[in-house]
Amino acid sequence: MKKEYWIIVISYIAMQLSTLIGVPIVMFFGNLMGYDSAELGMASVVIWLIFSFLVTLLVVLFLLRHEMRNPLRENPASIPASIGWAVAGIFLSLIAQSIAGSIEMALGIEQESENTQQLMTFVEYSPLVIIVISVVGPILEEIIFRKIIFGVLYKRLGFFLSALISSLVFAAAHMEFVHILLYASMGFTFAFLYVRTKRIWVPIFAHVSMNTLVVIIQFNLDAIQEWQRNMENISQFIGGFL
Repeated sequence: MKKEYWIIVISYIAMQLSTLIGVPIVMFFGNLMGYDSAELGMASVVIWLIFSFLVTLLVVLFLLRHEMRNPLRENPASIPASIGWAVAGIFLSLIAQSIAGSIEMALGIEQESENTQQLMTFVEYSPLVIIVISVVGPILEEIIFRKIIFGVLYKRLGFFLSALISSLVFAAAHMEFVHILLYASMGFTFAFLYVRTKRIWVPIFAHVSMNTLVVIIQFNLDAIQEWQRNMENISQFIGGFL
């Protein structure tokens, strides 16, 4: 693996662990500025989350600047075909997630994600976190898990084993092992999009769209559930006449 790739992977891991140091630093300076520790609790986490993700993204893009000018790929899909796969990838992700979710339900696994709920708490505190969840996070994850990990393995192991290993690592990185099938299914989908088009922006687009859709659904969950109840009542009402 290239030196730049190693630095990117190490930077990503450092970012994930940096909360242990970064949050106390933010709280320390906040206290110096006169803010109360109780008030700084959530604020410090959100500030460091946004800061660390943005800094890591800038580092990654800087290290990949030469590849962005001269992509290291052979026979990439045409732009129209890539756009088509990018859009189709959204639906493929939804289908994969739906199938994985159904299997988890059959196994008695609760569908509620603690990781998602925690992130939505941060979003409610500061809408700027949406940038991290919907854009920065997916870009970093696709570069790490698809371009680097999957890409390096693919040259030696072929698609299935490379997708399996990279998807399991992708799932494990989310620290929700109970939903490992759900995350792995998405990892497989994004790996397929990448190898099919040989353009990393295709799975990035699908991933960004998927995360954005999740945020929208979470924000409007009460309204969606109310709409479902109304539809059920209407169906029962109509059924009473038939």
